[in-house]
Amino acid sequence: MRKIIFAIILLFQLSVFAQEDSKKYSFEFNNVDLKTAIESIEKESDFKFFFQEEWLENNKQLITGNNKNINIEELLNQIFNPTEINFFIDKNKIILSKNNIIRDKLPDDFFGKSIANEIENGLNKPVFYKDNDTLSSKQKKNDFVIVIGKESKKSDKKTCTLTGYLKDSKTGQALSNVFIKVQNKKISTTTDTDGFYKLEVPIGINYIETDLVSHNKIVKKIILYNDGTMNIKLDEKFNVLDEVVINAKKSENVKSAISGVTSIDIEGIKNIPLVLGERDIFKVATILPGVKQTGEGSAGYNVRGGKEDQNLILLDNALIYNPAHFFGFFSSVSPYTTKKANIYKGSIPAEFGGRLSSVFDVTSKNGNPTKFSGEGGIGPVTSNLALSTPIIKDKSSILVGGRATYSGWILRSLKEESLKNSEASFYDGIVKYNHKFNEKNNFESTFYYSHDAFSISSDSLFKYSNRLVSLKYEHNFNDKHKGALLFTNSEYRFFIDYQGNNILTAFDFGYKINENNVMIKMNYLLNDKHKINYGVASKLYGVNPGFLNPKSDESQILPVNIDKERGIESAAYISDSYKVSQKLLVDFGFRYSTFSALGASSQRIYQEGVPLNEGTITEVKEFKKNEIIKTYGGFEPRIAARYIIADNFSVKGGYDKTYQYIHLLSNNTTQSPTDTWKLSDLNVKPQVAEQFSLGLYKNISAKDIEISLEGYYKKSENFLDYKVAAQLLLNENIETQLLQGKGKAYGIEFLLKKNSGRLNGWIGYTYSRTFVKLDSEFNDEKVNGGNYFPANFDKPHDVSVVLNYRFTKRYSFSSNFIYQTGRPITYPIGKYTYGNSEFTLYSDRNQFRIPDYYRLDIGFNVEGTHKLKKLAHGFWNISIYNVLGRNNPYSVFFVTEKGEVKAYKTSIFAIPVPTITYNFKF
Repeated sequence: MRKIIFAIILLFQLSVFAQEDSKKYSFEFNNVDLKTAIESIEKESDFKFFFQEEWLENNKQLITGNNKNINIEELLNQIFNPTEINFFIDKNKIILSKNNIIRDKLPDDFFGKSIANEIENGLNKPVFYKDNDTLSSKQKKNDFVIVIGKESKKSDKKTCTLTGYLKDSKTGQALSNVFIKVQNKKISTTTDTDGFYKLEVPIGINYIETDLVSHNKIVKKIILYNDGTMNIKLDEKFNVLDEVVINAKKSENVKSAISGVTSIDIEGIKNIPLVLGERDIFKVATILPGVKQTGEGSAGYNVRGGKEDQNLILLDNALIYNPAHFFGFFSSVSPYTTKKANIYKGSIPAEFGGRLSSVFDVTSKNGNPTKFSGEGGIGPVTSNLALSTPIIKDKSSILVGGRATYSGWILRSLKEESLKNSEASFYDGIVKYNHKFNEKNNFESTFYYSHDAFSISSDSLFKYSNRLVSLKYEHNFNDKHKGALLFTNSEYRFFIDYQGNNILTAFDFGYKINENNVMIKMNYLLNDKHKINYGVASKLYGVNPGFLNPKSDESQILPVNIDKERGIESAAYISDSYKVSQKLLVDFGFRYSTFSALGASSQRIYQEGVPLNEGTITEVKEFKKNEIIKTYGGFEPRIAARYIIADNFSVKGGYDKTYQYIHLLSNNTTQSPTDTWKLSDLNVKPQVAEQFSLGLYKNISAKDIEISLEGYYKKSENFLDYKVAAQLLLNENIETQLLQGKGKAYGIEFLLKKNSGRLNGWIGYTYSRTFVKLDSEFNDEKVNGGNYFPANFDKPHDVSVVLNYRFTKRYSFSSNFIYQTGRPITYPIGKYTYGNSEFTLYSDRNQFRIPDYYRLDIGFNVEGTHKLKKLAHGFWNISIYNVLGRNNPYSVFFVTEKGEVKAYKTSIFAIPVPTITYNFKF
């Protein structure tokens, strides 16, 4: 009888609950928060909510909607679905929970074993965990559980997507190249340039570990119910300073699909002894395999057989045309305001275009959003200072950096009287503002300016400057989709103020190039197999090729103004990093670029089938402003693949095709401030290159050693060169001085790098060849009989050894040794008489070579004390550049004296150069 009565009561209660649950309600919400919505439901119904206030305070979800005739469960599903809050209805009580589900019964197999992330018949069983999970005692001390995502009763998912950003805990700076892994599982990734990461993690309990040389390692214990976000802040290490000079992404050299990319550790380059003690990003790049300079103290870089103008040098996405100060001794980008620098010399991502050989992608630091801080250095010829401060704490900040030289004392100390009155000075400055509106919207702006002035004689003053502006607005649509809108402006100017002996010979000479660029860059994480990047870009060029203006109306000099050039370059791209399997990763990149030369312009039309010269002009065609003169374009595929052969051992291959529509005009051996730029038009075609690459990559984890062996072959069309004795400056018919032919380059690069330990550094070796072929049916357009000959920067053998040895945490020794084959040169080999005049007979172009180059530098480094609380953290560097006193030839030239041809050699630093510098950070 009791059982019957109990059953009747139970059925009655269930029927009452069912009636209450099925009752229909009508609620109208107009942009209200969760707490207001809950109060409205309690007021209009018999339900009572139970929850913790902070769950609602931390949730910014606003509710809008007109809900009519809806039962309570449907209503709550609509309200809480976008949040991480679950609910449980018990009669007229509604119990809320954060993340997890409240269950009314235990699983059948609960007693006797613990259950973690067990999925059966499409139902997620609850996650239970013990306090004695496998963690070290040090990790357990500060252990707490982070719950991420919202648990669902029914789900067939076995893994969830965990995303987030890693930042410095004090400065708020995004941390790139951080290695993140899931402990005891073969799941890992690295953060991108914005500090963003994405992991596919099993549902349940996981331990997320971070690893970055400059910051403390942490382990986060998480319970993952569904897709979610976990942002992490890391503390910088102050007790152990960086030892690694080149810090590529850990294991990225093996695991990524892209070959030939290197990340330079900006902090670590302070250990490398360089000329005059100056920390220099680009000088460090030149002692890496595949990157060379024509000579000591020269501007410009040759990457895998490319000319100086074939490198895309970017600072915060804006282009720098002349990256050198002080005749090429220093780069124009200060390391104290630089966050990172990536060099792409193999596979170039599809988002980059406009150059054939490489991309130097430099990103400046953001300001410190939490407190005032600074960094600087004092050397014998330059001083650097970078300061940052928050504008709105934790939201916006500003970084101001500057560098200047006081090098006049060097010139005044020279024994050569003609040089004592010379001057050489430079300065550069950068201002960067960053504003974080919220987690989804961010704005950055950069202004940069550099200026050089030098006078080797008392009657001429040379000046040149770089200026750029970069604006970037970023928006995260969701955890998978984000994008950026960018606008950049770059300008380069050169100017000569020549006083002469009198006002009749004085003149002003100069030229200018300006470009405006608009870009949209998008990133979409489709799933764990596909990472898609896509975007569009358009760039407007304006080139003033040169002007010559006399300073007086009575001057003997005639004014010259070369017609201005304009052009527009546009491109669209899409790429997909496709994870075919755990072993095979493929990057497909597709880019299409176009270029249109624009008026107003006067274009010369030449007779077909004859050499281009003033005598073969058939007409001069006039084009109106913005009228299209000529359009070029082409498809630029970028394909890279990686296959893992074994643990920490992979093979990579790649193919790239690139177009270049702007050309540097220089008949010097190395890039010079007086060089000018020219756009493609009716008579000058764009340069085109294709590169094939293949490499083997191996890591020895136990000893933290990386080994790579890369080979490449590159061929190019419309390679730009010049006729013998070409006149490039202020030439209205410049195309008559130019030759366009074929180029080919090939090489093999070896790198052995040890990243940590008392002894660290790298050994690099490159064997490479670069050849040019200028052939024509006309003799005056043919060089060396139309056969391939070595380019000016062809240097087959290149060896670099960079070693650092740390005696203690404060004292270390560093050295670097460099050897290079001498570059090609054209020698006089005889004389001949023509028309009663004697002339010098020269060899074939680049038939001989100047002597080989080698140099040894050493340095001793002293860290400041490692106390955490001190005014500033200091670092002393005492170095000797060219310690062997090697008289390395920069160039060889020939002078006829008393009927004899004599050879002379010029050198930059023929003696050891000692330097002491002090760097500080606060």
